[in-house]
Formats: sequence, C-alpha cells, structure tokens
Amino acid sequence: MADRLLTLAAEGLRQPGGETVSAARTVPAPAAGSAQPTVRRLIVYTLLFALVVVAATGLSGLLGRLLGAGTVLVAGDVAGQARSLAFALIGGPMAAALWWYVWRRLDDATERRSVGWGLYLTLMYAVSLITAASWLLGALAAVTGGEWQGWQLSLSNGLVWAGVLAWHRWMWRHPRRSPWVMSDVPAVVGAAFGLIIGVGGTVTAMATLLDTAIRGFTASASVGDPWWRSVLQSLVWAVGGGAVWWWHWSLEGGRRLKTGFADVGLVVVGILGAIILALGGAGTVLFVLLRLAFDRTDPVSEILEPLGAAIAAGAVGSLVWAYHRTIPSERAEATRQAAKLVTSGVGLAAAATGIGIVVNSALSIAATPLAGDGTRTLLLGGISALAVGGPLWWLAWKPGVPPEPTELGRRGRRVYLIAVFGLSAVVAVITLLVIGYRVFEFMLDDASRESLVDRTRAPLGLLVATGLAAGYHFAVWRHDRVLTAAAAPARKRTVGKVILVTAGDPDAMARAAAEATGASVTVWRKADGGAPDETEGAAPADGAADELADLLARALDGVSADRVLVVMGPGSRVEVIPLASA
Repeated sequence: MADRLLTLAAEGLRQPGGETVSAARTVPAPAAGSAQPTVRRLIVYTLLFALVVVAATGLSGLLGRLLGAGTVLVAGDVAGQARSLAFALIGGPMAAALWWYVWRRLDDATERRSVGWGLYLTLMYAVSLITAASWLLGALAAVTGGEWQGWQLSLSNGLVWAGVLAWHRWMWRHPRRSPWVMSDVPAVVGAAFGLIIGVGGTVTAMATLLDTAIRGFTASASVGDPWWRSVLQSLVWAVGGGAVWWWHWSLEGGRRLKTGFADVGLVVVGILGAIILALGGAGTVLFVLLRLAFDRTDPVSEILEPLGAAIAAGAVGSLVWAYHRTIPSERAEATRQAAKLVTSGVGLAAAATGIGIVVNSALSIAATPLAGDGTRTLLLGGISALAVGGPLWWLAWKPGVPPEPTELGRRGRRVYLIAVFGLSAVVAVITLLVIGYRVFEFMLDDASRESLVDRTRAPLGLLVATGLAAGYHFAVWRHDRVLTAAAAPARKRTVGKVILVTAGDPDAMARAAAEATGASVTVWRKADGGAPDETEGAAPADGAADELADLLARALDGVSADRVLVVMGPGSRVEVIPLASA
C-alpha cells in the first residue's frame, strides 16, 4: 500500500476537472542512475540468501532427528537440537517474510531486469542443486554399499535441499517473474555439474572392474571390501550424475542455448575437460605398455597397477569428447575456433612436456651410459606424452595447412598465439636463470660429486621445449601479421566510425559492422532494454543472428561518411543514417 501511495504521489493525483494536485510534486522521485536501488537489492538478496541457507540447515537437522529417532545419532545432542530449532523456527519465518516482500516487487519490470535477482536465483539454484544431489546420492550409495550408519542425516539434508531446489526452479521458470539477466546460467551449471559427477562415477566403476580383472590375471590377493560394493556405489553416482546432466541438457534446454556463457561451459567442461581426461588416460596406457616391453625391472603387478584407471579414463573421456566436439559446428564461429584452440593447446602442452622429459632423460643416458632404471622409466614417460600429445596438436592445429582468410582476423587466434609464445618465453627466461645458477654452483662447489649435466639436464629439457614452442608460435604470429597487412588494402574503408544502437545482444552486429566497413564500432544500448519476450529484445532464434548480420552488411554497402548511425529493430529492421562531420 505504501508503494502504491508513493507511486501515485510521484505521478501526480488528478482532480476530476483534470488539474494536478500541486502537493504531489513535492514528493521527489529517485534520481536517474541513483545507487539506492542497487544497494537495496544487494542487501535484500544477500540477506535472503543467508536466511534460506539458515532455514534449510535447521529443517534438515530436525528432519534428520525425526528419521533417526531412537538411534545413537540424536542421543544427548542438546546443542545441535537447539540450533536446529532456532534456525527452523526463527530463520524460516524470516526467510518467508523477506521472500514475500521480494516476490511482490517482481511485478515491476525493473526488478526483474536487475542483476541482483538473476544473481541470487542463479547462486541459490546452483548451491541447492549441488547440495541436494550430493547428499541424496551419498545416502543412496551408502545404503547400496551396506553402510547404514548416518544415512538418515544424508537423506534429510538431501530432501530439504531438494525442496529448496524445486522452489527456486519454479521461480526460475515462472512466466511473469523469472529473471531477465543470467537466465541461462542454471541450465549450464546443472548440466556441467551432472556431467562431472556422472563421468567421475563411471570412470571409478570401470576402473574398479578393470583393476579386479587385472588382479585376477596377475594372481594378486585383494584384502578389504568386496569389489562389487565399490562398483555399485560408483554406479549410483554415475546414474545420478547422468540424470542431472540429461535433465538440464535436454529438458531444461541447455543443449539449445547459444549464449556466451553456454559456449564457455561447452568448451571448458565438455571439450577441455574431456580432452584432458582422454589424453591422460591414453598416455598412461601407452606408458604401461612401454614399461611392459622395455622396463620389466619392477613386478608386473606393480607395473599394471595404473592400467585399469587409465583405460577407464581414456575410454570415458574419449566418448564425452566425441559427443561434445560436434556441437560447436552449430554455434558461432568464435565458439568453433575456441574449441579448436583448446584442443590444440592441450596437445601442445602434452607434446612439450614429452619433449622436455625426453631431453632430460637423453642427457642423463648420454652422460652416464650405465644409467639406472629410473632414467629409463623417465624416458618412456616422455615418449608416451609426446606420442599422444604430438598427433593431437598436429590434427587440431594443422601446421601444414594455411589458415583461412577469415581466421586470420579472429581475436581468438591472435590471443592464443601471443599467450603461447609469451608464456613460453617467460618460462624460457626463468629456466636460463636456473641453468646459470646451476653452472656457477658447479664451478664454485669443488666438493660436489654431481656432474654438470646432472645438475642442468632438467632445466635444459624445459628450455628446449619452451624454446621450440615460443619460436614456432612467434613465427606464426609474425606470418599472420604479414598476411593480414597484405589483405588490408583490398578493403575499401568508406566509414570512419559506426554508432550501433540496439536493445539485443550487440556482439554479432558489431562484428558484422566492423568487417563490412573496417571502422571502429561504438555500441549504444536502448534505455528500455526490451523485454525477453518481445521481438526486439529477445535472444535471436537459430540463424537469426547471422541473417541480421547479413542485412546489416548489405545496408552498409556503399555508405560513405565520417560517422554512421545504425539503429537495429524492431524485428529485422536495420536503419543506416550517415551523419555529418562535427
């Protein structure tokens, strides 16, 4: 009621004759750009987050005592019971009252558009999802493995946090009060979390099965719990994680999201994580095989010890990578390039590591022909890393194939090249200092029996690897600059500056304007912002962004002016206004 009275006072109450009450003008409205709403939202949403966590903690404690009534779990814990009652009976009503205040204000479009509402819902959804899934799957895994002690507490925590998750999912999907900012984050976070625990459970279950088979092959005795119990518990996590991933990836629309955050999640978790898992597993398998063939000094059972986990990691990582590597082909060009650069970077790191280890062990063998078994094992490890990382880098980077003209101007390629040769150069300089220190230490220490090669072979191997990486990528960067400079005069620049006015996502439009004119682009956002369900402010449908970019490029074709104003919307409308020089 108070909010309504303030609104009426700010707008001005009109008499039946149409005159405005002058007293209404004495109530000042919040100044444009005032920090008061932002501070208020920060305090309110932070307090709401804390109160929800407190209330959920208290309810889970009470539910755990109810499920475990009569057991040792709840006997004599007066302090814990008092804490649960205080959290539930005091924190719960406070959280409900504050939520009702926030929920009523979300009828205002400004509140829905605020970062605070989207950030709160995203954080609470992620926290409740991770907490509920971890407790519920932990309780189910404990019961499956015959561990009955303490499962009531895990179940109570999981059930309460599952209720919090369902409550916040309802708000996230509400047709009129869902957030406009960060609305895609819950689906991406849920899919990534489910994929991680699903892959972890699957790898653990497969590794246990393979280790059991290998131990049977080598006739080594096993002491402890039955192997099938660990497999069943791991399968619980695998199935639960897969269910969480499928729910958010398929049902919640994570697969169809084409936002920047969704692309980052796809590249980092689905491609980068899978490649590291697959490459690490494959390299370990090759290392074990090489040791069986050329380094049989240790018992066979000890050599085969990491084989089961390596096969499981390599197989599961390869499957996850094979599935996700095809998805960037449906996304923007920047996403496809990011996937390629990530793959190349992992392969490069593995290959460089292998080169450094091979140089290190080769210097040791050359200096001491009767080198021990440790040096031979080190050499085989370096060969394994180089054998799996080198082909991956070659297939992803394609050093013998000239880059496409459109790829030369991409920011991702330039950043990748600069980052690789820059970091490699820094490491090489530090390694040179270490080598110099070792040399002077050898010259000044007459009593030392360690040779100069033994002192410097490890940093020398690192220097060779980083030097090769830095030199190659610096040469590629210089070559790209030459090709870009040669192609630059072919583009006729007729526009000095483009001012782009839009309510939607301006990234694709800004790139199209820059490529069409060669001019700098300044983005101005419309004040109303545009609602997500409106045509102008909505996220572009599949292919709509490319169509708008083509329309903009055609509209700018032939335009010649020092400055050009481009107004996007509504819908597919593009208006180009040449401006006179100041």
